[in-house]
Amino acid sequence: MIELHDVGKRYGATWVVRHVTMPIARGELVAVLGESGSGKTTLVKMINRLIDPDEGTVKIDGRDVRDADPVALRRTIGYVIQQVGLLPHLTVSDNVAMVPRLLGWSAADIQARVDELLELVELPATTYRARYPDQLSGGQRQRVGVARALAARPRVLLLDEPFGALDPITRVGLQDKLRRIHLELGLTSILVTHDMVEALVMADRIAVMLRGELRQLATPAELFAAPADEYVARLVGMARTQGEQLRALGGAG
Repeated sequence: MIELHDVGKRYGATWVVRHVTMPIARGELVAVLGESGSGKTTLVKMINRLIDPDEGTVKIDGRDVRDADPVALRRTIGYVIQQVGLLPHLTVSDNVAMVPRLLGWSAADIQARVDELLELVELPATTYRARYPDQLSGGQRQRVGVARALAARPRVLLLDEPFGALDPITRVGLQDKLRRIHLELGLTSILVTHDMVEALVMADRIAVMLRGELRQLATPAELFAAPADEYVARLVGMARTQGEQLRALGGAG
């Protein structure tokens, strides 16, 4: 479905992504995990051509993304970011409807799609359709952002730290909803995160990045069983330690 082959990107003399090869199967949810500056956001932006690689190729369904018009390409790829980016002067309905309107959908089809998606993200259309972003909580705004990303029925969904600004309870709830939506719609999804636990609970496979290099691409079970190097082992060890600390607290009573 998505193929990154020997992809690289540099700014001046500094390579921010270097020699990354990553196949992503249709229907997978892959988490790109790494600390700040690891190149994970740059890597994902090369899929929807917000950034073009200096080396290598990115393909979707066997077609090089550089052969596609970048604007047309982005309209077929859902994209959710931490800051959401809802337009404050537009209602929830109009924010979600932006891409279908640009694609020339009929008013009736747009309204039906908006209502369908608001129900999908558990924001009943009759209650939330006419509200403005400043009338929503942070978690509700993020759910509207997901609905907007899905409006034109994309096959691919890119999520760049979508839960980073949310409180822990809201964050866990949205992780569950997003995983369910991914499965229900049969999406191919890529989640950028710096949170190992988030990657472990959400992803089919995890791509661990460090200083622009892909250190390991594996299932959560494979990461725990056979970390590829010391850095991956340290990440796994931190997650394991957190789990042991929680179990100890649970047994303390």
